[in-house]
Amino acid sequence: MGGKKVIAICQLGGTFKTLCDGSLSYDGGEAHAIDIDEESKYNDFYMEVAEMFSCVHSSISIKYFLPGNSKTLITISNDKDLQRMIKFHENSSSIDVYVMVEEVAALDVSNMPASRSSRTTLSEAGILADATPCVLDDDMDEISPRVLLDSTFDVPDDLANVDEHIVNVDGHIAMASEIPFSMSLPLSGSSEEKHMKAAQQWQNNITGVGQRFNSVNDFRDALRKYSIAHQFAFKYKKNDSHRVTVRCKAEGCPWRIHASRLSTTQLICIKKMNPMHTCEGSVVTTGHQATRSWVAGVIKEKLKVSPNYKPKDIVTDIKEQYGVQLNYFQAWRGKEIAKEQLQGSYKEAYGQLPYFCKQIMETNPGSLATFTTKPDSSFHRLFVSFHASLYGFQQGCRPLLFLGSVPLKSKYQGTLLAATAPDGDDDVFPVAFAVVDMVSDDSWLWFLQQLKAALTTCHGLTIVADREKGLKESISNVFQDDSVYHAYCLRFLSEQLIRDLKGQFSHEVKRLIIDDFYAAAYAPRPEGFQKCIESIKSISLEAYNWVIDSEPLHWANAFFPGARYNHMTSNFGEMFYSWASEAHELPITQMVDTIRGKIMELINNRRLASNHWLTRLTPFREERLEKESIKVCALQVFNSGPTGNKFEVRGDTIEVVDINNYDCSCKGWQLTGLPCCHAIAVIGCLGRDPYDYCARYFTCESYRLTYSESVHPIPSEEKPLQKDFSQSIVTVTPPPTRRPPGRPPTKKLGMVEANKRQLQCSRCKCAGHNKSTCKEFI
Repeated sequence: MGGKKVIAICQLGGTFKTLCDGSLSYDGGEAHAIDIDEESKYNDFYMEVAEMFSCVHSSISIKYFLPGNSKTLITISNDKDLQRMIKFHENSSSIDVYVMVEEVAALDVSNMPASRSSRTTLSEAGILADATPCVLDDDMDEISPRVLLDSTFDVPDDLANVDEHIVNVDGHIAMASEIPFSMSLPLSGSSEEKHMKAAQQWQNNITGVGQRFNSVNDFRDALRKYSIAHQFAFKYKKNDSHRVTVRCKAEGCPWRIHASRLSTTQLICIKKMNPMHTCEGSVVTTGHQATRSWVAGVIKEKLKVSPNYKPKDIVTDIKEQYGVQLNYFQAWRGKEIAKEQLQGSYKEAYGQLPYFCKQIMETNPGSLATFTTKPDSSFHRLFVSFHASLYGFQQGCRPLLFLGSVPLKSKYQGTLLAATAPDGDDDVFPVAFAVVDMVSDDSWLWFLQQLKAALTTCHGLTIVADREKGLKESISNVFQDDSVYHAYCLRFLSEQLIRDLKGQFSHEVKRLIIDDFYAAAYAPRPEGFQKCIESIKSISLEAYNWVIDSEPLHWANAFFPGARYNHMTSNFGEMFYSWASEAHELPITQMVDTIRGKIMELINNRRLASNHWLTRLTPFREERLEKESIKVCALQVFNSGPTGNKFEVRGDTIEVVDINNYDCSCKGWQLTGLPCCHAIAVIGCLGRDPYDYCARYFTCESYRLTYSESVHPIPSEEKPLQKDFSQSIVTVTPPPTRRPPGRPPTKKLGMVEANKRQLQCSRCKCAGHNKSTCKEFI
């Protein structure tokens, strides 16, 4: 810190409160400030704090938080601790210090035999021993705490007089009344006390000879918890399915226990036990038995409440509560076991697929749920579409589908394919989804085949999807006998355009190209489209040629033969994809059922909300129609012929409206399904109602029809016996693909490169390099 002073803001009299994220907040009390630096001494600082608050010197302890960690208080008890605190906060001008006032508890030394439940350890006797974290023994699945003591630390022979002496960290003997309380007995709330409180419920897990357990695993679990509660380590001498013999790990200690199965039963009974320990206790040889299954049992209840319980938090909590130090992977394995215990086995879930699909179609008649397997019986694909979704789409939604996919981060990876539609209020309506082992042309072909089989009619359908060769061919092959139109996703096209540009373009130039490209796509008439691409041509001939070759027939409003209602991108189902992201860690049947529950809740909530609407159109469409109606006052209407069908409307532009064919030369009526301002002006002159000229999909009646059917629950029953279920002969095993090790990538795929910052040389002002690599001035 170079002699820089820092202000210690000392606080006393307040209370700590635990926030929802586990961090501590300090409220109330009084505060005083003290200047300290690297040369400050602990005793001087301690005395000044005590005098400042008028406290008895031996009754206070001083604590602080590490920067960025407000969950664990660190105690200051010597010069090194004080210097470390200053070093940790060297980038801060002040440090929050908390002063604790404690009553000195009387020392109680028991003369009872040295059993694990009654023996007084060194720390209980008042010796300050700073224990290291417990270390897991790989071959024994065993954790033992080791104490690091200074080489000058000698325990006096007359340790029995612990009420008169205490050993401090520097190794010298001092009277208890001569040192601060923070260096004496463990404070209330210390890690040792928390450990004892958490483990004391297990102290009587083993009671003695004659005690019975339902199974060997139950006995092992009870024994493990018993050893943690009494702080000793054990070794198995015999360990099989019908007998277990265990001794204390400390050499020469007589503690023993033997249990075996009772004849003709599965019960395990303790036959022999020597409960006495002669080892030196937890400070010298004792340890904790901790396996992955034990970790799973400890965290299972919390994991049920907090599914996002992180391994690093598990490590911290187990260390604080039980004094057991795990590494990250031990916590992760324990979490995986606990998840499987709570959610069920991934492997068993795949085996349940045949029965699960049958249950979907039985509980939701009219639904389609089917799956396929590979020749080795491993999972390949699963398709699900509920009757409520199929009925709602065909009865109340526009014939417009969006195809998309999202990767799953489950144990066996995979990808979720989805088909969604816009309802009458332009909200997402889920139609169908599939889980496939990998995205491929074959996967999309299979998905579209199942989708066509589920729909009663596909005539006039518009599918908005990426311009992938395989997907394009799949759509044309599956729907070749129907009038189905493939609209390219504009976002995908813009990303591909930027990727394909080979020239050196700045970020600003690329942005202008994309803006003109979008304007060309939205232009309702060919002349508007041509004007926009001419603007692109003035910037880059390469980009202009790319646009011409990209089949505008599939993406430009001016030429698209179908109806896409001005929906230009395929990322319409983001909400649907978020459901899959929330459930991707679940086994496949539970993930599908979670999505089913989301769809069920969505349909019910929107049905109830629409029952309170009093307008003829949905709220969003009612607002759009009102905005168009406001523009009518500035327009003039002229009848253009004797038939009375066509009208000329003059305003900023001159447009022609064909009232019988629902057509306006501005193309706004045809593109949106709602009358434009020119059409509304003509309709008003004819004394008719504009609502009669709106597409039926936007009426509240159609909206309620969309959400009229319900998705029914699927009972969670066990798979029946083979004789009761003919399809049980189908065996489904997990796919061979496993999640790769390491943290999944967080970078989103398919991001538009135009949004990336480009290098620009400060010398020649060209893009793609900086001045250090510039060759212009060499």
